[in-house]
Amino acid sequence: MAIQWYPGHMHKAQKEVREAASQIDLYIEVLDARLPYSSQNPMIAELRGDKPSIKVLTKTDLADPQRTEIWQQHFEQEAGVKTLAITNQQSSKAKILPDLCRKLLPDTNQFKTINAMILGIPNVGKSTLINTLAGRSIAKVGNEPAVTKGQQKINLRNGIMLWDTPGMLWPKVENEHSAYRLGVSGAIKDTAMEYEDIAFYAIGFLQKHYPELLKERYQLQEVFDSEIDNLEAIAKRRACVRAGGRADLHKVSELLIKDLRGGQIGEITLETPEMITRELAEVERIKAEKAAQKEARRKARAPQRGNNQ
Repeated sequence: MAIQWYPGHMHKAQKEVREAASQIDLYIEVLDARLPYSSQNPMIAELRGDKPSIKVLTKTDLADPQRTEIWQQHFEQEAGVKTLAITNQQSSKAKILPDLCRKLLPDTNQFKTINAMILGIPNVGKSTLINTLAGRSIAKVGNEPAVTKGQQKINLRNGIMLWDTPGMLWPKVENEHSAYRLGVSGAIKDTAMEYEDIAFYAIGFLQKHYPELLKERYQLQEVFDSEIDNLEAIAKRRACVRAGGRADLHKVSELLIKDLRGGQIGEITLETPEMITRELAEVERIKAEKAAQKEARRKARAPQRGNNQ
């Protein structure tokens, strides 16, 4: 699924982030615990280099706790990386972030201000986290993606200067599964995709990984192997039907996505490290195949050009 949403201010924000990189001591990356890999901006790994990083997993009250723990262990295998799992209800837990910053920079003079840049994709909870750290409402919070528009510095008055940035997507999501997960989570505006499209992906994932949660939420007698059969069954249970008793796929798709985003279906994580490893291998295979086809076409055209000369 191609994401057709990359506002101009995001391009400007990426440029500003790159220009500020030399002044940054540490990066705080805010991730959605339901999709810890897919909610990462690939640019951040490139920018970070060997600088320390804290990965804050938000919305853990909506995520599968066992998978959250797996992701934390996975991330912390990398040198210089620490993780912190929080919920909106546990905002006070985030206040240990300044201490984590100091621990990751043990050689820093205690009187020197640490410049920490906080980054995250839209609608991941970054502004809520900033307000908690600042102890006041300083960053605009909203349910719609891309609320923050410009970069700002926030003095936390504890030796930490926080550099805030707008939520940033990236021009191209190569892993199709990640694109769908971003859509399912609400990281991109609903106008950039079709509800039916992401609902088919979501129900396919849920019927395979969380069938019991589906049965309980929608009072289903059974969970089918077919996405359309499950959506139609939910539609009947929730009166999402058109004249003649046909399922209203748009209406039931909206219902499903809204329930999933709000946690009504249960604690769900949409990916694991093992899934990502397989998916990235497939992405590389497809890229190699396309490159080989392009090279074959180039070679096929070469003799024709020679004959025409």
